[in-house]
Amino acid sequence: MDNKKIVVIGGGTGLSVLLRGLKTFSVDITAIVTVADDGGSSGRLRKELNIPPPGDVRNVLVALSEVEPLVEQLFQHRFENGNGLSGHSLGNLLLAGMTSITGDFAKGITELSRVLNVRGKVLPAANTSISLHAEMTDGTLVAGESQIPLVGKQIKRVFLTPEQITPLEDSLQAIREADLIVIGPGSLYTSVIPNLLVPQISETIKQAKAKKVYICNAMTQSGETDGYKASDHVQSIVNHVGQGLLDVVLVNNHHIPSAIIERYAQEDAEPVINDEETIRSLGLKVIKDYFVHYEGYLLRHDAKKVSSSLLSLL
Repeated sequence: MDNKKIVVIGGGTGLSVLLRGLKTFSVDITAIVTVADDGGSSGRLRKELNIPPPGDVRNVLVALSEVEPLVEQLFQHRFENGNGLSGHSLGNLLLAGMTSITGDFAKGITELSRVLNVRGKVLPAANTSISLHAEMTDGTLVAGESQIPLVGKQIKRVFLTPEQITPLEDSLQAIREADLIVIGPGSLYTSVIPNLLVPQISETIKQAKAKKVYICNAMTQSGETDGYKASDHVQSIVNHVGQGLLDVVLVNNHHIPSAIIERYAQEDAEPVINDEETIRSLGLKVIKDYFVHYEGYLLRHDAKKVSSSLLSLL
């Protein structure tokens, strides 16, 4: 029997955490990763070399790699000094170098995947740099993924430039062939939705035969989803790409310890309330469970538990 094909779409830490869990199961993984980042090392390389930002792709490659821990550490190593080098991570520089050698960002990722013995496929949502913009509820326009959460206003919608963006055919093909499509977890407006706005991606997801699952964040995010319940996350996706994209929503349904809540309150974040009745009224199925665990005072999705739950849908 062939391994089931799972496509995971997102960016940021949430995606990497989930993939580390998924790769321990015998499934065929394709990760489609956001390329709208414009901050830090990624933003500098993007500007100077005119390539898509490599940061989220780097983290996903490392999450799916099967190499010695030291090689992983080397890939994630960030230079702290050195004129021009300071702030860059070695993995970002290697991705930039491989893009230069192959003349193509997606090809560069494929070649580096071989070096890192990556389990599965890592694809950028688009093969060129895209910029993310937000329109706030008061009409203010904000440009740049890194700037959007800093404005401290409520987001009405996000959109991409340039208007002409060509999706990667490999990404569309992976979506068509998938047995399961997973969206998230990750920052709603800056990691998850940007992928869905790349032309043809959401249409292809809607037409795909696979079950489509959205993994809702366990905590709100300051400047992005302040005060959002689980259904608000789902509604925002519907507002951006229309009905018919999702079948199932996976939500954490466990009490979060007060020490963790206090720690997150310092970042103006709070637990996302699971209002499953509202989600069901949107015609979606809800899977709820104790889906989180704690690394010190950091809350993360329990990747193995989430993965087991996803695989049960197959």
